[in-house]
Amino acid sequence: MTKSRRVQDRSKKKRVHDLEIATERWKVTSKVLAVMEALKREPEQVIPLKRLEQYRQQINLSKPHKVAHFIHKSPKLFELYRDKKGVIWCGLTKEAEDLVEEEARLLEENSEKAVEHVTRLLMMSMDKRLPVDKIAHFRRDFGLPYDFRNRWIHMFPDRFKVVRIEDAEYLQLVSWSPAWAVTELEKKAMAIGAISDIPPEPGVLFLPFPMKFPPNYKKLFRYGGKIEHFQQRSYLSPYADAEGLSPGSQEFDKRAVAIMHEILSFTIEKRLVTDHLTHFRREFVMPQKLMRLLLKHFGIFYVSERGKRLSVFLTEAYEGSELIDKCPLVLWKEKILRLTGYRGRRKRIESYNEFSDVEGALLDGDFDNQTTFMNVEDDEIDGTIDDSSLADDSEMKVGELYDSYKD
Repeated sequence: MTKSRRVQDRSKKKRVHDLEIATERWKVTSKVLAVMEALKREPEQVIPLKRLEQYRQQINLSKPHKVAHFIHKSPKLFELYRDKKGVIWCGLTKEAEDLVEEEARLLEENSEKAVEHVTRLLMMSMDKRLPVDKIAHFRRDFGLPYDFRNRWIHMFPDRFKVVRIEDAEYLQLVSWSPAWAVTELEKKAMAIGAISDIPPEPGVLFLPFPMKFPPNYKKLFRYGGKIEHFQQRSYLSPYADAEGLSPGSQEFDKRAVAIMHEILSFTIEKRLVTDHLTHFRREFVMPQKLMRLLLKHFGIFYVSERGKRLSVFLTEAYEGSELIDKCPLVLWKEKILRLTGYRGRRKRIESYNEFSDVEGALLDGDFDNQTTFMNVEDDEIDGTIDDSSLADDSEMKVGELYDSYKD
């Protein structure tokens, strides 16, 4: 009988330090963007500093860190002033205001691609409709505009429409597009000549999934044959009807891998918070224990275990800690990070908890007001990571890790 272990114990040899660095960058940037969004909601884009504490949860700022300290560390983005009554106010700097205008322009330019990706999500779903609330979780990841709910979803009636079912709003597919019922894997295979044509209707696929492993992962030879068998096994296209597939079967699980690969391919950073994926298990006919499937297919996906919310990466999209193909919205986020007081470099990081403190540099005073970009070298990060709490469905048996590679 195999013994159940925590994720950290199972994956110590499979940790990808570069992608942990990418996660760290994302966490800091997301906090800054949350503050900027809070300011944009205000009529004059200024807010009393004390009232910003109400946004602690949205900023994802844990105690004892203070919002005021966080604001102070990015003087190139946020400015503070005291009024005659002694109230301290927070607003955007001129440089930050220019970036807000630039983002609005980039979101508008990205709208056509966003329409395609949202439509393809609907095409993959079981009922060809998805709850608007759930799609909203993907707003930043898909490059959707801030007025996604109020305006944007009503602008493309030839693609989708809003319907109300039992007091909930759903976005429903209006027209099926055969040209969009083609996976990103098929497009890449066509581009390099691996396949000569695309079937007129979505059906069974035989394309392997690109895989990347850490250079120090020495057990690959042990599982190479099983991985090859998994890659050679046919699977149903995410756009094909999944009715008749048995939950838990190899065909069912491999189709779920294809769906997750497709969704991650739609995102601007080729990464998602894992609970955003688990919200769609029913709509996309995916396994209940989705985290197990992500962990099983290490090489196709990489799950970062940092923090309260886990992130999943599409490994093929990254070279080291850098995204290979950066769209304008990703480059815009990098501008934001460069303007924070986030230094990122540590002399020595001995453990997982200290690696978490790299983010704390922006929160607690270990910071640099100069415009510098995070640049943590591999040899600055020790390989050990301490235990931290994880979701229940991230628990699995060691022996199950490569079950999906069996014939």
